[in-house]
Amino acid sequence: MAALIVAISLQVGSRLFFRALGWTEEVSRFLVIWITFLGASLAWHQHRHIAVGALVDALPIGYARLVRIAACVVVIGFMVALVKVGLDYMGTQGRQRSAALRLSMGRVYTVIPLSAALMAWFALSDLLRLLVGGKVPMQGGAGQ
Repeated sequence: MAALIVAISLQVGSRLFFRALGWTEEVSRFLVIWITFLGASLAWHQHRHIAVGALVDALPIGYARLVRIAACVVVIGFMVALVKVGLDYMGTQGRQRSAALRLSMGRVYTVIPLSAALMAWFALSDLLRLLVGGKVPMQGGAGQ
C-alpha cells in the first residue's frame, strides 16, 4: 500500500511541477491489481468477505452447517476454475510487454492463479473443519 501511495504521489507531483513520469501510472495499476487479489485472499482467510448470514442464522444448526459446507464446495470449485483461467491468461499475455516498464504481462497477472489457489486452500481448510464438526466463522465476521 505504501508503494502505491508513493507511486501516485510521484505521478501527481511530476505532473504538477515537471514532466509526467509515464511509468508511475503502470506501477500504480499493477499494484492495484496485486493488492485487490491478495486482499481478497486475506479477507477470505480472516472471514471478512461480505456475507448475508441472516438466512443461514435462521436455519437449524444442522442445515446451517450443510449450507456452509455447500458454500465451501462452490467456492473451491470456482477458485479451481479461476486458477485454470488465470494460468491460461498468463500464457496468452506472457508474450506481451507493458508499455513503459517493459514487464511481461504474464508476470503481472501471476497474482490471479496465485490468489485463487490461496482462497481455494483457505476454503478447503474451512470445509475440512466443518466436516469434522468444528466451527468456522461466517464470512463478514458474523458469529465471531
